[in-house]
Amino acid sequence: MTSALLRPALPAAPDPAPSEQLADGANAFVDWLLGPGLRIAIIVVAGVVSLLLVRRLIRAVTEHIADGTSLLQRGITRPLGGTEVAAALRKVSPVASARRTQRARTIGSVLRSTAAIVIGSIVVLLVLDQLGVNIAPFIASAGIVGVAFGFGAQSLVKDFLSGMFMLLEDQYGVGDVVDAGPAQGTVEAVGLRVTKLRDADGTLWYVPNGSMLRVGNKTQGWANAVVEVKVDYFADLDRVRDLLVGAAARLASDPEIGDALEGAATVTTAEDLTFDAVTVRIAQRTAPSRQWAVARALRAAVRDALEEADVPLAGQRDLLAAHRERVQAQGAVVVDGADAPPADEGAAPGGQG
Repeated sequence: MTSALLRPALPAAPDPAPSEQLADGANAFVDWLLGPGLRIAIIVVAGVVSLLLVRRLIRAVTEHIADGTSLLQRGITRPLGGTEVAAALRKVSPVASARRTQRARTIGSVLRSTAAIVIGSIVVLLVLDQLGVNIAPFIASAGIVGVAFGFGAQSLVKDFLSGMFMLLEDQYGVGDVVDAGPAQGTVEAVGLRVTKLRDADGTLWYVPNGSMLRVGNKTQGWANAVVEVKVDYFADLDRVRDLLVGAAARLASDPEIGDALEGAATVTTAEDLTFDAVTVRIAQRTAPSRQWAVARALRAAVRDALEEADVPLAGQRDLLAAHRERVQAQGAVVVDGADAPPADEGAAPGGQG
C-alpha cells in the first residue's frame, strides 16, 4: 500500500489531434468503400442488369405470343398442323388477334412482377449481408414460409402453373366454346387461377385451371357441322346420297350461311343399320363457332330435299303417303273451285230479275 502511494503517477496519453482523427475516419471510409461498398455496388448493378435481361426475355416471349407463334412449340415440338398458312390465317382473324393481345399482356404482367420480386429479394438479402446484418434468420424464415406455403397451397400453385401453360399454349381464349370437364360453355374470362365459363342455361362457372385434366375447344381453327339422317330401310342409298349432296350445295348460295362453309360436304351412307332405318351422315366443314348454325340450316335443307323426292324417314312411310294424299286432295279442291263459273252478279236474290 505504501509503495503504491509513493510510486510517481504516469503522465496521461495525449489525445490525438483533430487532423489525425479525420485521417483515420477517411481511411476507414475508403476501406469500407473499397470493400463492402464496392461489393454492394456490384450486387446492385448485377441485379439491375439481370432484371433488364429478364425483362428483355419476357418481351421476346410476349412478342411471340402476339405473333401467334409459341416458344413451347418450336423445332421438333412444333405440331404438324402449325404451318405458315395457318399462322397467316390466324393473323388475319381479328378475334385471334384480340386473344393473342390479351394473352401477351397477361403473361407479360405476371412474368415482370415475378422477376422483379425474386431479383429484388435476392439483391436486398445480399446487401444486408454486406452491411453486417445476419441474414440467416431471414433465410430460415423464408424456408419455413416456403414449406408452409407448399403444403397449404398446393392446389393454388397447381392452378397458377396450369394457367400459365394454358396461356402460353393458347388452349382457349375469351369467346371460345369449350368442354372443360367440370363445365361446358363459352369462355367469358381467362385468369391464371380460374377460368369463367357461361353455359347454355346462363350459369357462370368458375373452374380452377388445375382441375382441368383435358379441355376440348369447339371453336378454334375450324369445325364440322355433322347431321345424321335416319331414312327408311328400303330407301335407295345412292339416291339419298345425291339428295344430301345437292342440299349442301344449295346451302352454299345462302347469303347468311354460305360464307361459313369451307369446301364440299362429305356424305357417308350406312353409318348404322337397324330393322327399320339406315343412318346416313353428312359432314360439312365450317368456320369456327359457325357449326351450330350450319347444322340447323343443313337439317332444314335435307328435310326439304327428302320431302320433294318422296324419300321417307325411318318409320314415316305411311305418314308420308297420307301427307301426299292430303296435299293432293287440297290441290284438287282448289282447282275445282277455280274452274267453277262465277255467279251472275246482276241476278237478284231468290231468282228475281
